[in-house]
Amino acid sequence: MTHAETLKIESRGRGTYEITAAVEAVVGRSGISRGLCNVFVLHTSASLIVCENADSTVRRDLETFAAKFVRDGDPSFIHDLEGPDDMPAHIRSIFTQSSITVPVQDARCRLGTWQGLFLWEHRTNPHRRQVVVTVMGDS
Repeated sequence: MTHAETLKIESRGRGTYEITAAVEAVVGRSGISRGLCNVFVLHTSASLIVCENADSTVRRDLETFAAKFVRDGDPSFIHDLEGPDDMPAHIRSIFTQSSITVPVQDARCRLGTWQGLFLWEHRTNPHRRQVVVTVMGDS
């Protein structure tokens, strides 16, 4: 059995946005109690992460690290068609993940106590992001 839905996430710009509840709602609607849930972002300048969901300073520190890893407006980048954060956003998404698969058990995502699923927006301006959630397994 397979079930898929596309979530629309409105970002306010660079940062992390928890999508755990929205993904688990799709799992719940799927009627699948045991299997796998794949989450895939349909963009090249945003990514997905499994991260601590209890303390937001973890994600703030992650953003601080990413800003040092790849700086906006780096003069060595040629691709800047959409602004100084254009190429850095692509690099950030390449070094993170566009897809995450988590187990489904008892009709829920089998995440650890402090784990959450997040869309990580790498652009500085707001964007509407699409995330495909596909649940596969048995009812």
